[in-house]
Amino acid sequence: MSDSRDAVYMARALYLARKGRYTTDPNPRVGCVLVKNEVIVGEGWHVKAGCGHAEVEALKNTTDAKGATAYVTLEPCSHYGRTPPCCDALIHAGISRVVVAMQDPNPRVSGSGLARLKAAGIEVSCGVLQEEALRLNRGFIKRMTEQRPFVRSKLAMSLDGRTAMASGESKWITSAEARADVQRLRAESSAILTGINTVLADDPALNARIDDAVLQPIRVVLDSRLNMPLTAQMAKLPGRSLILTCSPDEQKQQALQQAGFEVHQLAANNGRLDLQAVMAFLSRQHINELLVEAGAVLNGALLDEGLIDEYVIYMASCILGDQGRGLFNVPGLQQMADKKQLQLRDVRQVGPDLKLTYTPA
Repeated sequence: MSDSRDAVYMARALYLARKGRYTTDPNPRVGCVLVKNEVIVGEGWHVKAGCGHAEVEALKNTTDAKGATAYVTLEPCSHYGRTPPCCDALIHAGISRVVVAMQDPNPRVSGSGLARLKAAGIEVSCGVLQEEALRLNRGFIKRMTEQRPFVRSKLAMSLDGRTAMASGESKWITSAEARADVQRLRAESSAILTGINTVLADDPALNARIDDAVLQPIRVVLDSRLNMPLTAQMAKLPGRSLILTCSPDEQKQQALQQAGFEVHQLAANNGRLDLQAVMAFLSRQHINELLVEAGAVLNGALLDEGLIDEYVIYMASCILGDQGRGLFNVPGLQQMADKKQLQLRDVRQVGPDLKLTYTPA
């Protein structure tokens, strides 16, 4: 089959994979299309951990798999986890060719799935629409290859770069449309990270409020001195609420655990949590994509340590004045040579606001 036809069917598989973007954590998002005589005879995608993988779901949805080509957005697994190996399912179904967008970065799988298919006499092609597949699962890839999550910081600001009035009042800078878009960012994320100062000021819920089915993100608060109020609303919500601290105060830890929090003591750096240790810990919690919703201090510290992979900035058509609060607190920036350079990746309008996406240069 021509490369162009392969790309068409892989694009369909990627579309199916995106259907799991709110539910598959900690697993990757994967889609599969079965094609025979240039006709799609079966489709499937991975819905959530513990359910059938995309290849198995596609095979369930066809009675005519023998001799078909399978288009899969990620290398079929070759090991037993919660479900049997997808390689074996494709082999037993009589699939004659497998086209894969990208190799699985999981060391337990990487390359072995493709090798098993080839050993069974199946023709294998890899790399079709690879860039799209990489972007779809960049959090899973980052966790597997670098042992930390993909970190995205969400920020909202006025035209003059202010996040709040000098008093701290910030509701609402952006429009209802922009705030609804943020809910979709939350839904795509494995976890939402904030600092204790934001909790003390706003008592946020840090949950995703959308109409689609969603696996709610884990809530994570950096609280070096364990100042979290026992009455904070997030402790009463379903799902996990984590407090990461460097305080050894066992009495406070126990009180917070009884209130519904998980408390984890990590390494310190100059009296505050070591942010590198935080990222390594979150990776061990199987967090693929981390959304940061925090103030200038935490955002500045993450910027300074190079731990943000992407910035999503909502810019509202208003001015808050020079007494308002800024986006980043980075005391070390004294000269132009010290500036942090970003690269603009995307601009779009959301309601009356602009949504700007940047990555580190």
